[in-house]
Amino acid sequence: QVQLVESGGGLVQAGGSLRLSCAASGRTFSSYVMGWFRQAPGKEREFVAGTTRSGGVTVYADSVKGRFTISRDNAKNTVYLQMNNLKPEDTAVYYCAADKDILVPRGTLDYDYWGQGTQVTVSS
Repeated sequence: QVQLVESGGGLVQAGGSLRLSCAASGRTFSSYVMGWFRQAPGKEREFVAGTTRSGGVTVYADSVKGRFTISRDNAKNTVYLQMNNLKPEDTAVYYCAADKDILVPRGTLDYDYWGQGTQVTVSS
């Protein structure tokens, strides 16, 4: 069992930056692929970024490539999402998720554990 708690969301102007954190409980954090997803009002939850167990491989949605960076610190049981050059269309609730896999899946059904989400609002 893994419990995930996101933090770091907030209100920011377009062009600004935020850093989201996701703290995981348990001793097996390093055995999980970690992903970030987001869900805007009236839309389906979508994949944003993911990283393999070691953090050696990262995967991004095209819409955030070059602006967002996912990283993890296995010693701290934490995964991060650095978001730069934010746009109003990035406004959503952001969720982290964990999956006992090797590769980074992009589907919500592939992930076993989810956090409660943190709101990110980007004003124009």
